[in-house]
Amino acid sequence: MNTTPASARLADLPTDRVHLESCEPAIALGPLDGRYRAVTAPLADHLSEAALNRARVHVEVEWLIHLTDEGVLPGAPRFSDAEKEYLRGLVREFSDKQIAQLASIEAETRHDVKAVEYLLKAHLDAAPSVLGDTVLPQVHEIVHIFCTSEDINNLSYALTIRSAIEQVWLPAARGLVEDLRSMARDHAEAPMLARTHGQPATPTTLGKELAVIAWRLSRQVARVESTAYLGKINGATGTYGAHVLSVPGADWPAIARSFVEKLGLTFNPLTTQIESHDWQAELYSDIARFNRIAHNLATDVWTYISLGYFRQRLSAQGSTGSSTMPHKVNPIRFENGEANLEISCALLDTLSSTLVTSRLQRDLTDSTTQRNVGVAVGHSLLALDNIRKGLAGLDVDEDRLREDLDATWEVLGEPVQQAMRAAAVAGATGMADPYERLKELTRGKKVTPEAMREFIANLGMPAEVEQRLSALTPATYTGLAAELVAQIDQLPYE
Repeated sequence: MNTTPASARLADLPTDRVHLESCEPAIALGPLDGRYRAVTAPLADHLSEAALNRARVHVEVEWLIHLTDEGVLPGAPRFSDAEKEYLRGLVREFSDKQIAQLASIEAETRHDVKAVEYLLKAHLDAAPSVLGDTVLPQVHEIVHIFCTSEDINNLSYALTIRSAIEQVWLPAARGLVEDLRSMARDHAEAPMLARTHGQPATPTTLGKELAVIAWRLSRQVARVESTAYLGKINGATGTYGAHVLSVPGADWPAIARSFVEKLGLTFNPLTTQIESHDWQAELYSDIARFNRIAHNLATDVWTYISLGYFRQRLSAQGSTGSSTMPHKVNPIRFENGEANLEISCALLDTLSSTLVTSRLQRDLTDSTTQRNVGVAVGHSLLALDNIRKGLAGLDVDEDRLREDLDATWEVLGEPVQQAMRAAAVAGATGMADPYERLKELTRGKKVTPEAMREFIANLGMPAEVEQRLSALTPATYTGLAAELVAQIDQLPYE
């Protein structure tokens, strides 16, 4: 434990330093809004606090229009097309001015959804200056009618999460799959030594191994694409209590369903005060699973680079490899990808496990939790960007692939053994104990081409089988690997 008094520590920052929290423009605390802003900025239009507030305004406006269009409320006016356009203009034009207005209102209300309600009412009051004669200033009491905050929030989150996934994350995820698919096709016939358990194993092709990852990732893309984004608008405990008491003649479940479906969401007919968030947990689990497969890709490619199977183009990785060792080109894209995928998964796992639980009819644990959805998706997006750029900077060293194959003739112990078994079944003699005999020849030993062919020649195999085995090399022992790559022409998400 360091017991040096603060007054004696020379390494301390000066106490009269400029405190960075006072700098303008404001300095980001997190890397997604700082160092990596260029990559993750598109998510701000969907998963930032401002984007959430814009979605809340959208839901409030559309609920107001929906109720008046449906004629649900006795005595309520019908809006003209110009009035509806004016209302929706608040959403279209939502930017710095409205963000500042909301911040000012919330400083007084101490309630974010109430601030949105007041912003919309102020917009109603300003309507005559734009429209002239209008009923909008007289409909204050329809704004937010029959709604609890969670009615607005659950729909707003569903809309913003859906747009973020469909417009930002999914294109990046599909892009990685397409990159892998292209690489798999290009290298479908490039023989490569497999390394099960890290040990030389039955050869494959580089393209087939990349195709496996593409296929795995595409299944998760398909799951994300099929996500049902649920929503509800049924009041304080999900009973339509205030609705039915105030306007008993209306079919409120049908009105609620119609509204939710107009927003392009899936109606959840049974909830407490909150929409249960189960769909979010399912979505985050699918994204996390995609992340973990991408992590597997990053670690495998990192290993292939260390084995020399891939060469990195310096221009694609950055101008500096190591700060002290000029010969190095570090695989930083894949390492950064790994780290960001791990952070993303940690957050997604927390979201998945936390959001499905709410005490009795409502608690607020989901409020702060959901504000981290953008961070979780942002780290995944950043990882995908890194991995894709890393893959784009690789060249295959086919000489190195051949070198490894030529040095491991012992891997042909498997096909020789299996051919002996098949010959024995077909009636050939002298094929006893094939596994043990090949183990004696190959285990823990380097086998030369000559030794392997001599072993085959002394087996007494049928001539046709012996000829086929004698012609075999590690580079040609790849089975149907090259042909299997064609499977990626029908990826699950297509």
